[in-house]
Amino acid sequence: MQHQSVVSSKSVTHLERLLKDLGLEHLYQEKLTLSKILQIDEKTISDEPPQCNSDLPWYFLKKLMMVNVTARNVQLTSACESVSDPESDGAEFDFDKLLGSQPSDNKLNLLDVITALFLCSDGFVQQELSLKMSMCQLAVPLLLRNCDTNQCTLMLWAMRDLVKEYRTSSLSESKGFIEDRLVVSELPMVSFVRLGECSWSKTEILNKLLSNSQQYHDTFVHRNMEGGDCPRQISNGLTEISWYLPCGNKNMDVFSEPVAVANLHGDISSFETQFSFLCQTSAAVFVFFDNLDSECELLTNQNHKAQIFLVGNHQSGRLILDALKEVAKKMNLSKSQILLRKQQTNDADFRKSLHRAVKNVVENSKMKMKIEQMADIAHELGILVDEDCEKCQTAKRNADAITAKIKDIPKYKETQLPLQGETWKELTRLEKEEFRLRKVGSQNIEMYKSDLQKQKAKLRNKQNSYDMSDAMTCFISAISTPSTERCFFLKWLRLNLDNLSRQMLSDLREAYKNKNKSPENKEEIKEIDQQLSNSSLGIEHFFREMGQIYEASVSLPKKNRSRKQLKHLPKLCAELLLDGLPVELVDGDASNIPLRWVTDVLSELNKLVSPQNKILVVTVLGVQSTGKSTLLNTMFGVQFAVSSGRCTRGAFMLLIKVNEDMKKELGCDFLMIIDTEGLKSPELSKLDNSYEHDNELATLVVGLSDITIINIAMENSTEMKDILQIVVHAFLRMKEVGKKPKCQFVHQNVAGVSAPEKNLRERELLLKQLNEMTQAAAKMEKKEEYKNFTDVMEYNPDTGNMYIPGLWNGSPPMAPVNAGYSEAVYELKKNILQVLGNHEASADNILEFTEWITSLWKSVKHENFIFSFRNSLVADAYMKLCTEYNKWEWEFKKEMYSWTNTAETKISNFGNVQSEVSDIGQLLKKLKTEASSELFKRETKLLKNLEEYFKKTEGHVNLVEPYREDFANSAKSLRREVESSVHDQLTVATDVRRGMNEVDKIKMNHTKELGEKVRALIEDCREKKFKMTDKKLDEEFDTMWEKMVNERTFPKQETIDVMESVLHHLTENLRQKGSHAMELLNQKRLQDCGKTPFKYSAESFLNQTKHKVCKFFRIEDQVKALQKLSEHIITECSQSVKEKVERKNNYHDTFIQEILHMIDLKLKKNQHVKIPTDFEVSLKQHICADAAREFQRMHKDFIQMNDPYRCLCQNKEKFRANFKDEFHERDQCQKKAKEFTEDCLKPAVVTSLYKSLGPDIIDDMTRRFQFSTRMFFQYSVLLDLIRKDNFEDYLSYISSYERYVKKWIFDEMLKLLTNESVSEFEDKHLRSSIQSINDAVNKAQAKEGGNLQKLIQDIRQELGESLVISEDSLVLFMILNNVDPKQFAQWLTECVKDMAENLRKLFKTATVSAKLTSVDVKPQIELYKKLVGCGKQCPFCKAPCEAGAAEHKQHFTSFHRPDGLSAWVWSSTKILTTDICTSSVISDKRFRCAATNNEPHPYKEYKEIFPDWLIAPDTSLKASDYWKYVLTKFNNKFAEEYEAEPAKIPDTWKEITKQQAEESLKKSFGVK
Repeated sequence: MQHQSVVSSKSVTHLERLLKDLGLEHLYQEKLTLSKILQIDEKTISDEPPQCNSDLPWYFLKKLMMVNVTARNVQLTSACESVSDPESDGAEFDFDKLLGSQPSDNKLNLLDVITALFLCSDGFVQQELSLKMSMCQLAVPLLLRNCDTNQCTLMLWAMRDLVKEYRTSSLSESKGFIEDRLVVSELPMVSFVRLGECSWSKTEILNKLLSNSQQYHDTFVHRNMEGGDCPRQISNGLTEISWYLPCGNKNMDVFSEPVAVANLHGDISSFETQFSFLCQTSAAVFVFFDNLDSECELLTNQNHKAQIFLVGNHQSGRLILDALKEVAKKMNLSKSQILLRKQQTNDADFRKSLHRAVKNVVENSKMKMKIEQMADIAHELGILVDEDCEKCQTAKRNADAITAKIKDIPKYKETQLPLQGETWKELTRLEKEEFRLRKVGSQNIEMYKSDLQKQKAKLRNKQNSYDMSDAMTCFISAISTPSTERCFFLKWLRLNLDNLSRQMLSDLREAYKNKNKSPENKEEIKEIDQQLSNSSLGIEHFFREMGQIYEASVSLPKKNRSRKQLKHLPKLCAELLLDGLPVELVDGDASNIPLRWVTDVLSELNKLVSPQNKILVVTVLGVQSTGKSTLLNTMFGVQFAVSSGRCTRGAFMLLIKVNEDMKKELGCDFLMIIDTEGLKSPELSKLDNSYEHDNELATLVVGLSDITIINIAMENSTEMKDILQIVVHAFLRMKEVGKKPKCQFVHQNVAGVSAPEKNLRERELLLKQLNEMTQAAAKMEKKEEYKNFTDVMEYNPDTGNMYIPGLWNGSPPMAPVNAGYSEAVYELKKNILQVLGNHEASADNILEFTEWITSLWKSVKHENFIFSFRNSLVADAYMKLCTEYNKWEWEFKKEMYSWTNTAETKISNFGNVQSEVSDIGQLLKKLKTEASSELFKRETKLLKNLEEYFKKTEGHVNLVEPYREDFANSAKSLRREVESSVHDQLTVATDVRRGMNEVDKIKMNHTKELGEKVRALIEDCREKKFKMTDKKLDEEFDTMWEKMVNERTFPKQETIDVMESVLHHLTENLRQKGSHAMELLNQKRLQDCGKTPFKYSAESFLNQTKHKVCKFFRIEDQVKALQKLSEHIITECSQSVKEKVERKNNYHDTFIQEILHMIDLKLKKNQHVKIPTDFEVSLKQHICADAAREFQRMHKDFIQMNDPYRCLCQNKEKFRANFKDEFHERDQCQKKAKEFTEDCLKPAVVTSLYKSLGPDIIDDMTRRFQFSTRMFFQYSVLLDLIRKDNFEDYLSYISSYERYVKKWIFDEMLKLLTNESVSEFEDKHLRSSIQSINDAVNKAQAKEGGNLQKLIQDIRQELGESLVISEDSLVLFMILNNVDPKQFAQWLTECVKDMAENLRKLFKTATVSAKLTSVDVKPQIELYKKLVGCGKQCPFCKAPCEAGAAEHKQHFTSFHRPDGLSAWVWSSTKILTTDICTSSVISDKRFRCAATNNEPHPYKEYKEIFPDWLIAPDTSLKASDYWKYVLTKFNNKFAEEYEAEPAKIPDTWKEITKQQAEESLKKSFGVK
């Protein structure tokens, strides 16, 4: 066991042990990647210090990735530091303990942690670590040693990305500077090493040497730093490098020329290879020692290219001068090459002498070498070079193949990247013009748009005519390689391109700077800006070209070979986005988004990550050159392009993964970071439309973001106001379209711990300015209800502002990043993540984010963003809300239908069954109170449902917040409407029942009298001595009947004059219209109205409105419009009258009141047509007269039906049969049970069933797609139209919309409903009724005593709330019944069972159509009311309103159509117009109509005439393809119908296929 233990311990190396201690053992082989480091996890926002060694690397990385110079100070928290011993404060304590050493067993040297991280990281992480360490002015590894293999690696690749700017003394006057990549800079290198043990810290001396007198900085780790004295376990042999770069100020510069400084950790006698490398690559090597061996072969035997300086410490007492002399002699060293710290020399003096030596080397040495040249020396010495891996070299060759051919950047771009040049910019211009129509002038809009589309097609053809260039072929081939090689390639390409661009751009920038001094040089500035753009070449240009190649290919036919070959490109880009590469969102040169390319890239990204595809978006906005990209890079550790050169143009997006431990807290899988170009860019501010450009960009990024960082770093208050106005404008726009992004103001370059307090006044000033800008933006958007910034969004001046000190701690280039900057950015990061975690709405998925990009960008292309904004996510959210609300609304109505049925049954049975109240008036009052209570409960439930719905985080409910009030008002309106209807129904039922009470009493008296007479007759007949035959009995019965009828006086029911009653209500209705209306009413008797079809004629009015000169006018002038309106209202009212007549009820005044209310409502809804008083009076007379005649007939029929004499006579034969049965004493149980079932129960069951069947059918229909919402209904009707593709159908739909859809609903229901499906509903209600009857019979039987009459009355009592048994049908059972109640009940159960079967058979034979017309609640009418909604039509094209809430403030529709379809023509030619209102409203055209008094009015200001209509521009430019197809196909037929000339059809319309028309239909209505 002991032997095994020894073997085991030997097998674990120092490196393995340390890696295990640091928790990095698994990463030694797998390697740490950037995506792992950058992901958002709990440690990202945790302030917990490291608790164990395994925390150290991650804590260091967290700090370093945020460029925090204190990253190297990381140490474990010690228990003794945090816990104080109270006893130690006493008088007595152990003085010996003060001198005792603190246990440091668990402490690690920071160099070991850094070495371990570099050994466990891939090349890209090593590069990133080197970059961040260099920014912090920390030394980076030059030679990385693996202590297990003793193998060194030259970290050339790791340093490739280091770019520095500096100014030598020779450039100080011109203020020029040198910007170069350090690995290709030819600089002298000075190396510092030690030989043997040293009593002084070489590295500390080096740090002091490199620091100027104002500020000391530890560039290298030394023993006197925190954690620097811990024994090094794996970092001995590590060679670090740093650079001293001058700023051109001789008072501040330590050295006037740049120099590289290398530092080898450890004794050179142990690391000869590293020492040899330094001796061959350095201008000088300074060897620190305490003691020298005279035979020191390491120094004497080597052939050194570098000057060797011996630096000894005589103060150590170990220096042997003879040995030093011997070595100096052997090495031929001059006096200046030996530096001794004498006994009397202090640190400052020694540093001066060392400084002189180093300065002399720097200024005079000819030995200068690029770091990339050192690779050859490394190879000779057996040192590995990190760039030598095959993937890196292959990628380099691929990148070199592209960049080697670049001699002249502008020419190269023209030949190798041709698609993104002027062609793309011209396409951008055409796209914007297509949306804005600024240059349409007097041209036909649709013809103009067609020409623009042709020009776009030509440009796309031009793009497709180019063969793919060699450069793009190489580029696409290279990024198609595996992930690692692809990343190497892109890095190499970026490095090469940066090197190429640097010199050319620096000259142009200098020229730009000189011209920019004078405001008169506007054109020259514009030209130089263009040259800057042309001479700038980066990776984004290759991806931009790739995007244009793809976009151009998409315009080709789907089966085209080129298109198929290029369809994989978006996936390549999506993979790069997933790898963490910034991808261009907005092309900064063309100021456009290649939408198809971007959306397809994001779609592919969605496929790669689904279902983990939720993202939250962080964006930054601010003035140019205020450190926005640096802020994001610091905050998230990412690499947005940052340089002293040309600033970010456009916008770039970058993806950061969220770790599992943070997904729940943030509610997303990724953060999308968007960096943008600066607002108020000097390059653009001198050009035209700069404010418009800034507004577009700000609106886009604010709209895409969940939180927007507003970066403020300026002294100029005017500039600050300008940017605030742009930003506030963007937030106001988002408020209007339903998005609620958060904002965080960041004030940069604010120093001092008291800055927040000092800035209290500034915060108040900022809020004041924000309020001013809100009012200015609100005025521009015509939304002047917004007065304060807090009206637009939630904003707290105390929490919404962060103050960040300056980036550099001192003067660059030697200044490290300010630790205060990093810490402040870290606090900002925590705050942002906290805000995102508290986000009310759920995160968008990638496809939803894509939709936001599309809709926002299309909308910003319009001049009026809010007006033009359309978004499928908003549409989907609105559709979901409508669907849910429709369910709640129908549930409300259905429950009230059921309640009302029960209430009407109670009223109908009043007086025949026992009731809680004695007077029917009291019952009505009680039921009305109950109804109000029920309605209140249901309204409360509906409103609560609505409230709960808006609390949801899913489904984008925040986007439909503006509609919330509409739906709440609709709920209240529904309650009022139903309450009015229910009260009317209850009143009518009560009045009818009250009227029938007298009639029923008369009938009952007649029945009793008849019963007495029949009984007397039976007695008489039985007393007669001869046998009574049936014939004789008939004679006796007839004699008795005639006598009774002749003796009895039957009172006649009074009939009312319905016409008189109707006239009374009509007079009351018109009285409020004024005396003129009353005069017109009295000119004609109501009885004489309505006998002929209604025809409105108004010659004087017609003469006023016709024959005026205008651009175009409607063939349907005012009179025709009124005639059409009248026909529509007459049809609606006739239908309502017909329904009431079919119910065979008595007339009630509420009927005519309802008709008049309906007319008023219809007239009010058609306010765009002026309603003359004479028209309204004559229309109401016509409808009311016609209704009065129908109601008079209905009243007469009702009186006749309930005439007591008629009711008595119609039962004569049944009385006769009962008389005979009674005389012969026959058992009537079975017969009476059957009669009771057939005459009493069956009609009651059928009536009840048809009262309940309608809601069930509606319930079923509303679950069907075509009847679920108004928009899906519209879609279904239009889809059916195009599939039939019949002119007459289109014409009927356009000219008689309501009539057409009514018929369509009924026909569609007949298609969907089958006898079987309706029978299911019937059977459900039948079973319920049968169960009620059986229960009633059983309960009635259980009551003791009584006869048949008592039994029937008990049954009736039990059924009092479910069935209404006709009083007339019960007459036969009230007299002459020789029946045993028990036997009757038994037979009744059997008969009821037979009745149920017979009814089922009957239901199966009846047609669905017959059933639909028989039910009380007509499904087709209810669906019509639900789906047609307000019935309003677009004032221009007559497309119907689709708003989901009944009480909506604005009408809108997704599907406008060419005005010619609604009979608009050009006045001069009578040619049907092709203009579409969605285009007209953004043009400078004018219109005339009755509402404008036939005066021209700008389309752009149509809301002044039609304030309740929202006609949004067609952002898709394809929505009207459906109607364009229809007009194109049936152009001649429409012209013939409208007595006009055919429209001049634009060429692009003729290319629209039926399939494309259907696609536009789907897209417009959001049907997947």
